[in-house]
Amino acid sequence: MSDFFDSLDVSASALSAERMRMNVTSSNLANAQTTRTPEGGPYRRKDVVFEATPTRDFASVLASQLGESPLHHVQVTDVISDPGAPRMVHDPNHPDSNEEGMVAYPNVNTMEEMVNLMNASRTYEANVTAINVSKGMMGKALEIGRK
Repeated sequence: MSDFFDSLDVSASALSAERMRMNVTSSNLANAQTTRTPEGGPYRRKDVVFEATPTRDFASVLASQLGESPLHHVQVTDVISDPGAPRMVHDPNHPDSNEEGMVAYPNVNTMEEMVNLMNASRTYEANVTAINVSKGMMGKALEIGRK
């Protein structure tokens, strides 16, 4: 039964990581036109950094000692700001324009963010499907035990 729970645990960690990625991507889209932030300057695009971390239960430690590949969880290790330069647009009537009439807009590419959002959504759905398959297998295993 622990193998079933391990698969649920791994998929749950991926769900959590992809939810964070969707939140950050949504924030990027929402701030695509934000020219002023509390830190000063335009909004900076953010990106999520994932890391595969081995599980630390007894079975995984034993498997790694025996030379087998341990299970890995997905973990968000950082949310980083894109160091790219802001997009400069000529708009002398904008309140945030400089003396040349240029406005610094965020370095957010709406199309790229939409692709990231679709990718995160599909990965999230795939992990929900994996959880549902694991639950179905657990149910079938319990039915076999009853007969």
